[in-house]
Amino acid sequence: MTTAPSTTTDEAPQPAAPAPSRSSWAPLRPLILRLHFYAGVLVAPFLLVAAVTGLLYAGAFPAEKLVYAHEMTVPAGERKLPISEQVAAARKAHPQGTVSAVRPSPEADATTRVMLTGVPGVGEGHTLAVFVDPYTAKVRGSLEQYGSTGALPLRTWIDEFHRDLHLGETGRLYSELAASWLWVLSAGGLVLWFSRRRALRRVRGTTGRRRTLGLHGTVGVWAAIGFFFLSATGLTWSAYAGATIDELRTSLGQATPSVSAAAGGEHAGHGSAAGQAGDAAHGVGLDKVLSAARAEGLGDPVEIVPPADANSAYVVKQVQRSWPTKQDAVAIDPADGQVTDVVRFADHPVLAKLTRWGIDLHTGVLFGLANQIALMLLALSLILLIVWGYRMWWQRGRGSAFGRPVPRGAWQHVPPQILVPLLAGIAVLGYFLPLFGIPLAAFLAVDILLGEIAHRRGKRSYGAPAG
Repeated sequence: MTTAPSTTTDEAPQPAAPAPSRSSWAPLRPLILRLHFYAGVLVAPFLLVAAVTGLLYAGAFPAEKLVYAHEMTVPAGERKLPISEQVAAARKAHPQGTVSAVRPSPEADATTRVMLTGVPGVGEGHTLAVFVDPYTAKVRGSLEQYGSTGALPLRTWIDEFHRDLHLGETGRLYSELAASWLWVLSAGGLVLWFSRRRALRRVRGTTGRRRTLGLHGTVGVWAAIGFFFLSATGLTWSAYAGATIDELRTSLGQATPSVSAAAGGEHAGHGSAAGQAGDAAHGVGLDKVLSAARAEGLGDPVEIVPPADANSAYVVKQVQRSWPTKQDAVAIDPADGQVTDVVRFADHPVLAKLTRWGIDLHTGVLFGLANQIALMLLALSLILLIVWGYRMWWQRGRGSAFGRPVPRGAWQHVPPQILVPLLAGIAVLGYFLPLFGIPLAAFLAVDILLGEIAHRRGKRSYGAPAG
């Protein structure tokens, strides 16, 4: 994969027709070269931001464990207290808000998290996580939390910076633009690299621009598969392409199933009578609900979600996103503690499983530290590729000026039987990936306009396909 502008030769504008080539795809090479060059110039800054923030995010997981060790861990004891006592201690320390979920201590040295919504000062879409010692019910602290992975302030800030630059929904367009073009630049770089003569691909013994190109191409080839993966998985939860992917999965019957939280039986509507508002002690209570979930095979880590209203059930779901994935869920009637619905991860549709694994691998949780190190290496590779790409552009210039762009007119050398299907395919792809299609259309419009201006000034020239 190559991400910033690169060329394979110092092509000078030549009016002469290209020499015949035995390769059927040879006429496409200068077109790919031009697209790769300009896409690199325009998109590389967005990719650079995504790579730097992605590098920080991958490192935020181990950093979070160090920074918040006091809140997240406790000395292992002999017997954990009932979960209801732990929640009561959290509510005593933080009476404001409503209990939205409880994550019992999943390990011997881990605290229990009690999540509260509606707490003054806590951001929209976030919760206040109260950390409770499961052996003594002592509250060890409270922190703002975000997302299904339980990100605390440090990781939350980096996550939002990576996702939307702290600009909200508008900022998400930057990350979708980067994801939409990363695979295009990767594919173009692979084509350009492998189409070069083997002797021109080597790094050892070269200097100047040839050496930069060699480093750029070699690292890009090794990292390409990772870039394709990051692009594809990043698009699955983007604003526009992500919505299209969700609609496609739904139409194919591959949507992620969810457990029904509707309380059943003749006691529906009366299960919450024993609880007070916001304390999560509805009906049979948290302890019996957790026992019922354990009886259904839901091992740690789990999250208990209290009923939303008098006609809703408790929902207990596994929240292990690391391998092996544990995502089973059950609904439990608060009136009698009976299980009313069960959804097993093993029964999820194939695309739902692949989406879950893809997102978790992209965010660095599927394989833990090894996953996070791999993501950091990919981010570093992308940063180097962008720097080398811009350096090659500089080295193409004369003196201290930036390099000349790749000459126009490459599309005129592509046979119609190749060009027409290619344009049709790009149009369809642009429809499903609007932040690929719209920038590409804008680039073509500007390029045509500049070409017309150059033509009127008598300066238009075309380059021969690169060999």
